[in-house]
Amino acid sequence: MTNMRLFAICLGCLMALSVRAAAVDVENIRMWPAPDHTRIVLDVDRPVEYALFVLRNPDRVVVDLRSARLLKRIPRAHPGDRLLAGIRAAQRKRVERQARDGVPNDLRVVLDMKQRVRPKSFLLKPNRKYGHRLVIDLYPAGGGSDKATTVRKQAGDDAPTARRDVVVAVDAGHGGEDPGAITRSGIREKDVVLAIVRALKRRIDRTPGMKAVLIRDGDYYVGLRRRTEIARRHGADLLVSIHADAFRDSRVSGSSVYVLSRRGASSEAARWLAEQENSSDFVGGVSIDDKDNLLASVLVDLQQTATLSASSELGGQVLRSLGRIGRKHKRRVEQAGFLVLKSPDIPSILIEAGFLTNPSDAKRLSNPRHQDVVARAILDGIFGYFDRNPPPGTTFAATRRHTIARGETLSEIAVRYRVSVDRLRAANRINGSIIRTGDVLRIPGRSDG
Repeated sequence: MTNMRLFAICLGCLMALSVRAAAVDVENIRMWPAPDHTRIVLDVDRPVEYALFVLRNPDRVVVDLRSARLLKRIPRAHPGDRLLAGIRAAQRKRVERQARDGVPNDLRVVLDMKQRVRPKSFLLKPNRKYGHRLVIDLYPAGGGSDKATTVRKQAGDDAPTARRDVVVAVDAGHGGEDPGAITRSGIREKDVVLAIVRALKRRIDRTPGMKAVLIRDGDYYVGLRRRTEIARRHGADLLVSIHADAFRDSRVSGSSVYVLSRRGASSEAARWLAEQENSSDFVGGVSIDDKDNLLASVLVDLQQTATLSASSELGGQVLRSLGRIGRKHKRRVEQAGFLVLKSPDIPSILIEAGFLTNPSDAKRLSNPRHQDVVARAILDGIFGYFDRNPPPGTTFAATRRHTIARGETLSEIAVRYRVSVDRLRAANRINGSIIRTGDVLRIPGRSDG
């Protein structure tokens, strides 16, 4: 009898301990402000039950985590965050009976907002870099919708006297809580590629007739489909996504370029045709929402065929340019099903600038000078593509070009093309009269200012 009583007491103690140990630990709270939303990530040690609701006057988002406790101090909100003012948390006391039974208190996390928001939340399972996570994305309530407003460019839209610049959407892979590849010394892919795309944007914006749009310009994550939506919203003529590869063999090195595979294109075409929201999507400027299935399928297939062909030509130009500054991992443009390449109407390529797992590549890619060299090579490839395939209504389509030969002067070139030296300087953003052999000059037309 004594043994049975002792066993019962021990069993009760073990059960009480197991209940007390059931508290979910919130190990960290991280914030990633982006231009169109803010992401809050709660790192937890196991899956957590939670409830999320919104309160007004003042605007707050409240998250109640079942049987949880906060282990670390809450970080301050980023001062430039236009949505989040701050975060606070407190344990919610349970009734006395529950506390006596050893049931842990709930944790209430309050997100104080600067304006009304639409929250979205979901749980993520562990991956190679993080454990369990509760993710909360905050979007402006009055706008900032996930759906991009489509901007379309048609040949008839541009008057001869109002030619537009070509628009290049430049995408830095990963970002925010997704660092991409990381070297043993702590070099992160998301930082390397952001530095390269910023250098590329500077070079593109300095090139007459071209303009760059960054998909992300900071350390935050952008969803893969959202990246193509942003490019489409800005009316991009091209999408260039830049990454830095990783491989189990550290001897592997060099750059490579990818376009969408045919298989990936087929699956994306099926998705477009299956969705019921195509009234805001266009293929070649034509809505497919009001077409029968056969005609819509033909239109999407024609558009995708043209887009894939353009992507392959662009990829070839960029790969050749990259080959002039370093080793190529692949001698040809590769095909893959990367989601960021799946826009049916925007020629898109993904560039692996090198392997961070290779010590030599990692050292070069983390060097600002080499980052600028990579940016210049990518721009050379993009420029070569537009030079051969100028979109209608753009400066590229309307402007003649001249490659400077040894001994030529600006005044001689101006006389040859019957334009003034001042207009030649303005069209090419040249200060003074110094020009270099091999550079390509844009020759303004008669209607150019």
